[in-house]
Amino acid sequence: MNPGARLCLRGISKSFGATRALTSVSLEVAAGEVHALIGENGAGKSTLLKILSGAHAPDEGTMDFEGVPYRPDGPSGARRSGVAMIYQEVTLAPHLSVRENILLGSESSRLGWIDAAESARRAQGALAGLGYGHLPLDRALGGFSLAEQQVVEIARALLLEPRVLIMDEPTSSLTKSDTEKLFEVIARLRGQGVSIIYVSHFLEECLRVCDRYTVLKDGETAGAGEMKGARIEGLIALMTGRPVADLYPRVSRRIGEAVLEVKALARAPRLRPSSFRLREGEILGLAGLIGAGRTDLVRAIFGLDKADGGEVAVVGGAPGSATPRGRWRQGLGFLSENRKEEGLLLNRPIADNMTMTKLGAFGRMGWISRRRQSAAAARWVGELSVKCRGAGQAVGELSGGNQQKVAFARLLEHPARILILDEPTRGIDVGSKAQIYEIIGRLAAAGKSVVLVSSYLPELLGLCDTIGVMHRGELAAVRPRNEWSEQELLKAAVGSE
Repeated sequence: MNPGARLCLRGISKSFGATRALTSVSLEVAAGEVHALIGENGAGKSTLLKILSGAHAPDEGTMDFEGVPYRPDGPSGARRSGVAMIYQEVTLAPHLSVRENILLGSESSRLGWIDAAESARRAQGALAGLGYGHLPLDRALGGFSLAEQQVVEIARALLLEPRVLIMDEPTSSLTKSDTEKLFEVIARLRGQGVSIIYVSHFLEECLRVCDRYTVLKDGETAGAGEMKGARIEGLIALMTGRPVADLYPRVSRRIGEAVLEVKALARAPRLRPSSFRLREGEILGLAGLIGAGRTDLVRAIFGLDKADGGEVAVVGGAPGSATPRGRWRQGLGFLSENRKEEGLLLNRPIADNMTMTKLGAFGRMGWISRRRQSAAAARWVGELSVKCRGAGQAVGELSGGNQQKVAFARLLEHPARILILDEPTRGIDVGSKAQIYEIIGRLAAAGKSVVLVSSYLPELLGLCDTIGVMHRGELAAVRPRNEWSEQELLKAAVGSE
């Protein structure tokens, strides 16, 4: 063990039945170090994190924490040891308040009674440290956006004052300004000597905030080293075994007539009257801060939330009501940012999830041909490189990025002519992102139209023909991509334009 290492893993291996998830992986993290753990979906990152956080025990190998053997008896044991984890998927209780979620299991007490005032003070302080002191503590967590819920999860982890903090895709639901706040928190924690294991598919983030890196590929260590001097191209080559030449391929296409017109669409309390026009073959991006109304707008368009006013006109589509079923009939497809609760049936097979919106095409008289359904699913498994045992595997057993590919494949199988994509590459590794970007470009070249909500500004600038910015519930500016820069998008998002 390196004498300067706080946490040291040696030869960690783990199997699930016949599947070998990790093979002799080693990792060292020093006090006050931010260490990037990088790899494609299915590379073994999640398994390694679960071992570190006490959710799994390794089959082989040793772990030492501050010079003594570390083998937690579960997540609570890991937390008692000083190791806390922020999961990519929110793991809080939506029916409880913000304060109750932050303090869950760590409430302040006096003489056996919960000290409500002290508990509220600690919860408020944890949120204020992240720049979110304005969030109402007594409001149920389920009423907040997914990104705001993730902020609450981060605050809960920091309340424990861990010596090792594991961050699994902490910025996947955050906008650029909120990400900057998180980076400030990371810098403060590093200065306090906290060790951070940082998992992110945004490699430029890793280059910026991390001191060292370890790359996993197919459950093994593919490389490790100092982040200073590392290049994104080199990290991608270690992750994938191949270079990704152009992350945002520009596919030649013709922009046609309008296929979707949104006029003064509104829904209280967050969506103010907003309008735009989407054309055939166009990719229209929606930028904005957390809570600015991007998701509210696309959910109202698809009929998931009933609008208070305004109109959505689908040009050339079949008649349909302002409900999700009606929008499907009109040729719209929707990809939710919250795949766990809205996008997928986690206990059902991949084949069912990919084909659930057009089951009638795979059978007759109410009977489904499993052979035809499985063949259709297998085609998308191959085309999107979904890492799985086969189309019959339950979606809940896949990594987050592979789950997202399954949700995306459903839109392609349907097929929709207007795709509404809310954070479609959230939690997906860079190699898979390149695949998704290429598919989106090909779909647009074939005449399909795309509304793309993304918190990742390079993604919007690299893919879109037109970009609009949501500000305080209103679509404040819609312009051609070449009239925007990252700085201009941020200025419009905060209302300084």
